[in-house]
Amino acid sequence: MTQNEETRSLPIWRFAVPLLFQVGLILALPAQSIYTHITGKTVVLQTIPVDPYDPLRGYSQTLSYDISRLENLQKLPGWQEVTKQQKSRNSNYLASGTQLYVVLESPPAGAKQPPVAWKPIKVSGTIPTSLPANQIALKGTGAVSSIRYGLETYYFPEAQQQEINQAISQAQRGRSQSLVVEIKVDKQGNGVPISLWVRDRHYRF
Repeated sequence: MTQNEETRSLPIWRFAVPLLFQVGLILALPAQSIYTHITGKTVVLQTIPVDPYDPLRGYSQTLSYDISRLENLQKLPGWQEVTKQQKSRNSNYLASGTQLYVVLESPPAGAKQPPVAWKPIKVSGTIPTSLPANQIALKGTGAVSSIRYGLETYYFPEAQQQEINQAISQAQRGRSQSLVVEIKVDKQGNGVPISLWVRDRHYRF
């Protein structure tokens, strides 16, 4: 039997199963985002703009958060326990890939525009259980000198590019800048972005 004949004689499932597996992997991330968006709790994060333009990938805004900085998390209860997961046991360092959860607490009730950022109150190496209604745990991963939450890069419609860029630039120059992002966080700690507030201007993703 020739090689072509052997290929034709193989059952179709030998081709279908790997293909379906690859399709499943591609669809898994959007499905997770949809689930988080529908079931998650709305949380507000204090942000810091980093890079307003990425020429390789089109217009984007790259944001870092107060809770992305190691020096801010090192002050919280639970940090020492998190760093024990890594080989170095250096509490001033978090190895890349180390997973942690930041517990955030909502501000006092009352509608405000722009909304007030939630406050980080502790960290944990495992997802906390039985948190009160005004708290939520957001999952992050160590990335050299910071923590990443999968909420760092945003792309905006072309029609809004100039307006958003100008608004962010003005906020950065002002003394009372207000730049926050609203996200949804599900019970597993996954977060997806909803919108950006630049002072009193509101932009949905």
